[in-house]
Amino acid sequence: MTVEPGLSRLNALTRDAAEDVLREVCGAKRWAATVAARAPFADPAELSAVAESAWDALARADWIEAFASHPRIGEDRRVSGGEASAWSRSEQAGMSAAGEPARAGLAGAQREYERRFGWPFVVCATGLTADEMLADCEARLANGPEVEIGVAAAEERKIGRLRLTKLLTEGGER
Repeated sequence: MTVEPGLSRLNALTRDAAEDVLREVCGAKRWAATVAARAPFADPAELSAVAESAWDALARADWIEAFASHPRIGEDRRVSGGEASAWSRSEQAGMSAAGEPARAGLAGAQREYERRFGWPFVVCATGLTADEMLADCEARLANGPEVEIGVAAAEERKIGRLRLTKLLTEGGER
């Protein structure tokens, strides 16, 4: 059986280096430490299962830490300087065609979201337009905090799953 090059590179890292790379996938330190501690992985399916189990075990504070690792939609903030920054720009490609009204509306909605919930708005932006992201943010403002932490966590998982795939296929090279 052939192991994907990205998985081979991940398996070859020290635990600390693996944690750094995995924090590019999910910014929660506990998630990255849990996944890194289970390396080496026989195949992508094992890595995926460990990742899912680690997400299942996260507490509210861990999720909020993960959310904080993302730039705001439409913002080019280099959070870690690694792959996550490039991945965020790619994931938010729908913002490139956005006009100023959509950009301003989304920026305002995100500020209101952060004020209401205390954490940044997180959405799996891949394939979404600015208008779709704005509509999602506005709709989610109607949620209570306990509902919204679950919605945001589900979005964080979607992002993480996509990034795990990128890590394996792109190799996570820095």
